[in-house]
Amino acid sequence: MTPSESAPSSLAPNPHGHLWHGVFPAIVTQMHRDGSLDLEATAEHSEVLINSGIRGLIFLGSLGENQMLLADEKRLVMAEMVKAVRGRIPVLAGVAETSTAEANRFVADCQKIGVDGVMLLPAMVYRTPDPHETLEHFRSVARQTDLPIMVYNNPIAYGNDITPAMFAELAEVENLIALKESSADTRRITDLHNVVGNRFAIFTGVDDLALESAVLGIDGWVAGTGIAFPDHNQRLWEAMQAGHWDRAVELYRWFTPLLHLDTHVKFVQYIKLCVQECGLGKEWTRAPRLPISGAEREAVLKIIHHGIATAPPLH
Repeated sequence: MTPSESAPSSLAPNPHGHLWHGVFPAIVTQMHRDGSLDLEATAEHSEVLINSGIRGLIFLGSLGENQMLLADEKRLVMAEMVKAVRGRIPVLAGVAETSTAEANRFVADCQKIGVDGVMLLPAMVYRTPDPHETLEHFRSVARQTDLPIMVYNNPIAYGNDITPAMFAELAEVENLIALKESSADTRRITDLHNVVGNRFAIFTGVDDLALESAVLGIDGWVAGTGIAFPDHNQRLWEAMQAGHWDRAVELYRWFTPLLHLDTHVKFVQYIKLCVQECGLGKEWTRAPRLPISGAEREAVLKIIHHGIATAPPLH
């Protein structure tokens, strides 16, 4: 950060008072073996997650294979999941389109469908070194709706970095209320607090940095691997929020080999396999993703089965 960026923030607080907080899992989109949607299984998994105590659900994130689905499939998934959740917790739709125009269209349709908010990614495929273009994408989509929006920053995966200084510029957009920080640099959390104060609800999006992020002060966790172990994931979050660090570290040390599955390039296949082995769904993905096999599969299954066998008791 530059010296000017590190100065204490004078931004107004979040106008929505941190409407979103807690665990908002990024749920997988369940599919049949042929790659077709399995909406019933997705709804059943959602029910298990809701019962664990989560505070929101994100459908069609990266883990939900957003970019692999057709436009009408995305709208169908959101319509059916809004019905399944029945207003008990917020339902968010991932927005990962290749153009601003398509993102605008999808967000408008999501609002008609009845979703409670969206998690907005930069325009897919287009990697720009120009912060102005990135900021204008978010502003343009926000103008199309009054839905609350979580901005997703993942420069490792998507090539566009939204810095704390850029978030300060976005602070004027009232319905941008939260951010998902997935740069894998925990220093960003402190930088964000220093630059934007409490203007945005800060969520971590990196599973195996959850405890480190919680120490530095976050409002929520967009969990990945935790969708296979929802009760343990929720108890870990609660222990961290309560400052019960001995218990949190105990759970985290057990959980970390599983949480590492969320940070691999094949995280979708790995976590879907984890969900399957825990009896909460199937591993089938949409092409070009294929199920893992051979030594790779054996190695991932070893991690999963060890995690299942050694899971700490929940108090």
